Amino acid sequence: MNQYLAITSRGLENLLAEELEQLGASNVKAVNAGVRFRADEKTLYTCCLWSRTASRFILVLSEFDVRDDMDLYLGASAINWPQYFSERKRIAVDFNGTNREIRNSQYGALKVKDAIVDRFVKADLDRPSIDREQPDLRIHMRLSRENGLLGIDMVGSGLHQRGYRTEAGAAPLRETNAAALVMKSGWTFDQPLLDPMCGSGTLLIEAAMMAAQVAPGLKRKRWGFESLKSFDREKWMEVHSEVTFKSKKGPAKCETRFFGFDNDARVLETAKSNARRAGVFDLIKFELSDAATLSKPEGFETGHVICNPPYGERLGTTPGLIALYTQLGVQLKTEFKGSVASIYSGSDELLSCLRMRAESNYKLRNGALDCVMKTYQITARGEVAPVEGQKAPVSDVAPEFSNRLRKNIKKLEKWAKQQGLECYRLYDADLPDYNVAIDRYKDHIVIQEYAAPKEIPEETARRRLLDVVRAAITVTGVNANNVILKTREKQKGTNQYQKLGEAKRFMEVQEYGVKLEVNLQDYLDTGLFLDHRYTRKLLGEKAAGKDFLNLFAYTGTATVHAAVGGARSTTTVDMSKTYLAWAERNMKLNGKVGRQHQFIQSDCLKWLSMADGQYDLIFIDPPTFSNSKRMEDTFDVQRDYLKLMTDLKRLLRPLGEIVFSNNKRNFKMDFDALNELGLFARNITDRSIPLDFERNKHIHNCWIVTHKEG
Repeated sequence: MNQYLAITSRGLENLLAEELEQLGASNVKAVNAGVRFRADEKTLYTCCLWSRTASRFILVLSEFDVRDDMDLYLGASAINWPQYFSERKRIAVDFNGTNREIRNSQYGALKVKDAIVDRFVKADLDRPSIDREQPDLRIHMRLSRENGLLGIDMVGSGLHQRGYRTEAGAAPLRETNAAALVMKSGWTFDQPLLDPMCGSGTLLIEAAMMAAQVAPGLKRKRWGFESLKSFDREKWMEVHSEVTFKSKKGPAKCETRFFGFDNDARVLETAKSNARRAGVFDLIKFELSDAATLSKPEGFETGHVICNPPYGERLGTTPGLIALYTQLGVQLKTEFKGSVASIYSGSDELLSCLRMRAESNYKLRNGALDCVMKTYQITARGEVAPVEGQKAPVSDVAPEFSNRLRKNIKKLEKWAKQQGLECYRLYDADLPDYNVAIDRYKDHIVIQEYAAPKEIPEETARRRLLDVVRAAITVTGVNANNVILKTREKQKGTNQYQKLGEAKRFMEVQEYGVKLEVNLQDYLDTGLFLDHRYTRKLLGEKAAGKDFLNLFAYTGTATVHAAVGGARSTTTVDMSKTYLAWAERNMKLNGKVGRQHQFIQSDCLKWLSMADGQYDLIFIDPPTFSNSKRMEDTFDVQRDYLKLMTDLKRLLRPLGEIVFSNNKRNFKMDFDALNELGLFARNITDRSIPLDFERNKHIHNCWIVTHKEG
C-alpha cells in the first residue's frame, strides 16, 4: 500500500477524511488543507472516481528537511524518478509554500525540476520535456517551514473540474466546495431540495449526483496515474466499469426532487446544459423566477432550501443586495414554513437581513474570501402572509430611524411638489446613531455615510449603515436598484469632487422649472448642491437683462438659473474641463446656447486677477480650502476672501451685486475691512437655507455684497 496526500480546501479536511474512510482508505489522518492516508491501487482508483471534496491525490515519494535550496535539490534528486515514469513523458512541477531561504515558489519549482532532469541524465536517459500547459504528469512539492513533501499528482487537472460545467456565472462556486456545502447543510436524500438563485446550477447538480449515486470523476478523459510505469490498466478498467454501471443506474432509481430557480434566462439555460452533461437533467426542474417573489413549487411541501446569493465585496455596492436578502428572508418565512434553509454568503451583515436565527454555522472560504453557510429552521413566528400581488410586509428595522424618516417624508413631499422640486434632502443626521444624509432624486435615493467617530467600533458603524439602507428602502418604497450608497469623509486638498467611476450615468431632474443633469453614482457629489437651491432661485429672479458671472462654477447650475431668468449674457469659469462640459450640457437642456454664453476653463483666482469685464450680477461659491496642483497658491476662504472682494469690486458695475457663499463653519466677515474696500455686505444666510436643510443652520453662509453708497 502506498502513502497518499489528498488535497482539499481549508475547512474541508474532516469532511474529506470521512469520505475517504467510507471509500476504503486506511490510516486516514486530517492535516492542514489535506488528508494523509494509505491505499492500494484499486482503492486509489475508487477514491479518484468517487471523491466529491478532494482536489488532488498525491503519491508521496519522499519527506525531507528543507533549510535551503541545496537541501531541496538533494532531497528531490535522491528519488529514483526513472523508476516512476519514462523520459518520454512531459512533466510540470507545482511548488506550494515558502520558508526563510526559499521565498519564491517559481525558484523552488526550478530547483526540483533541475533535480529530476539531472537524475535522468545521470541514468544515461534523455531529459524529460517540461510542459506547463498540458503535461502528462504533474510533480507536487509542498513546503511548510523546513518540512518538505514531494510526490506525483495522480489526478492531473483539479478534481473540481467534473466535466459538466463548461461555463459559469460571474462568481462561480467550485464543484468541490458546492458538494461540501450540500453535505454540511443537513439535507437528506428523502427531502426535496430547492435553490432559489441557482445560477449555473452547481449546488443542485452536485446534490443530484449524490442522490443518484453518480460518480463525480466519471467524465474525466485523462488521469495522471495513467502515465506511471506502475499503472495497472486492467485493474483501472475493472474499477471504471463498476463505477460506470452504478452511475448509469442511479438517476433512473432516484426519487428525490430538485428545483432550481433564477431570474436570468441565459444563466438558466447554462444550468440546464450543465445538468444534461452531468447526467441528472431529468431530476431537476428549472424555472425562470425571482427570489424576491419566491413561492413554494408543486411537489415541495416541506424540504430543504439551499443557495449561494451574491454578496459583493464592498458594502457600498450592496443596497440591492440588502433588499434581496431582506425579501428572501420574508419569502422563506411565509412560503416555506417547517422547512430548512442553508444560505452561503461572504457577508454576515447581509445574512442578518434574513431576520432568522441560525441553528448552525459552517465556515468555508470561497477562494480568498471568508464565507459562512448558516442553516435555519424556518418557523415564521408571527409572519403575516402578503396580500396577493404585493410583497410580504417587512417589520421595521431601526424603528427610531424609520419613524423619523417617515415623519420627514410626510413633511417634505408635499412641500417639494408645491415648489416644483424633484430633488431634496429627506434626512440629515437627525439622530446621532444614524449619521447619514439621505437625498431623493426623482425615483432614486442617495445615502451618504458620514465618517463615524473614532470611538464607534467599525462593526457597529457598518451594522447601523446596513440598518439605514434596509429601513430607507422599506420606508421610501424606492426600488433597491435605485438606491446609491456612498461614504463621505473629510476631503484633504482638492478632493471635493472626487470621481468614483467611469460609467457616466446621468439623469435629468427639474428644479423650479429648470432642467439639470445629475450623476448619482460616478462622483462623490451629484452635480447639484441641494442646499444652494434658494440661492440659485434668487439669482434667477435677479438676472433679467443683466450680465452674469459665475466663478468656481462647478456644473454651472447657477448659470442655468440666471440664463433661464433672462440674463443678457453669462460667463462661467471653472478649472475643470469635465465640469465645464457638464455646465454646457445643462445650458443646452434649457435651450440656452449662443455666443452670449461663455465657458472659460481657468484657475478662477488667476483669471479674476487679470479679468477686465464688467458684470451686473456675480455669484461666487469658492472652496473652503484648496491646494490644487493646478492653482499657483493655496486658498483659504477665511484668509483670502478680502483679496477676492478686491478683484470682484473691479468687475462689478456701480449698481451691481455679488452673491457670495461658502461652506466654512463659523466664517467671519470683517465689515470694517470690507468698508475700507468700498463695499457693503448683507447677511442673507437665513433666507438662503431651504426647508429640507433647516436643521443644519451652518450648512453654508451667504451674503449679498454691493458698492458702498455715497
